[in-house]
Amino acid sequence: MNRLKDKVAIVTGSTSGIGIGIARLYAAEGAKVIICGRRKEKGQAVVDMITQEGGEASYHFMDITDPSSIETLIADTVEKYGKIDILVNNAANVALKDGRVDELTLEMWDDIFQSDMRGTFYAIKCVLPYMQKNENGGSIINIGSMAACAGDLGSTAYACAKAGVDMLTQYTALQYGKDNIRCNCVRPGLIVTPDNEAKVPQVLKDIFLSNIMVNRYGCPEDIGHMCVFFGSDESAYVTGQIINVDGGMNSHAPTVAQFKQMNSRTW
Repeated sequence: MNRLKDKVAIVTGSTSGIGIGIARLYAAEGAKVIICGRRKEKGQAVVDMITQEGGEASYHFMDITDPSSIETLIADTVEKYGKIDILVNNAANVALKDGRVDELTLEMWDDIFQSDMRGTFYAIKCVLPYMQKNENGGSIINIGSMAACAGDLGSTAYACAKAGVDMLTQYTALQYGKDNIRCNCVRPGLIVTPDNEAKVPQVLKDIFLSNIMVNRYGCPEDIGHMCVFFGSDESAYVTGQIINVDGGMNSHAPTVAQFKQMNSRTW
């Protein structure tokens, strides 16, 4: 349970959902975790939860759309702990819904890219100088989305922003690998959390489950376990990778779900 012992980890957007799952597992593995987001009360509740479980965590305000708050988060973390070993870019405004290309306004497009692409880029830019000073470099983990895997009927801007995160991952890995800084991306599938469970319609759950290759939806800990691996020294030779953690949903031909309903393997 000490895979991240003495490492300092920032997990953005860790006041809810997947971020909480990542932060709790990081703390359980010995990391000092910075919980950050816009909601102080929720952030402090996560800190209290981790402390009660025997881990170490602190809260810091951060708005992913505000560059100055990202700068302050990084600088204050280094001032308090002396270093940053892991940055998990989880914060994103998934509440911003968008549609087809013809339905999108420039304002909708810009809002989504500001939170889901620009914020991730700027957090990486701000943390790099500090990781370059670390003897052991650092690990940057971007949380992408299966929306970037293929075209779909809606969420055009969100999918394009997350596809940008995929490419940013690879460019960062290439450009800073010689500084012993690794960068990888985790693409979650359908993750059911305490925050969204009541909001996900059953019909949507059924559609996803018919395409998922295992017998359940994902949970925050599924993403957290992959992030622990990428943050630990076990993945010291792994960088520039984009990993789907989706129960196998994107690993098969698009007709599989329909053939399963027919109890057939072919036409």
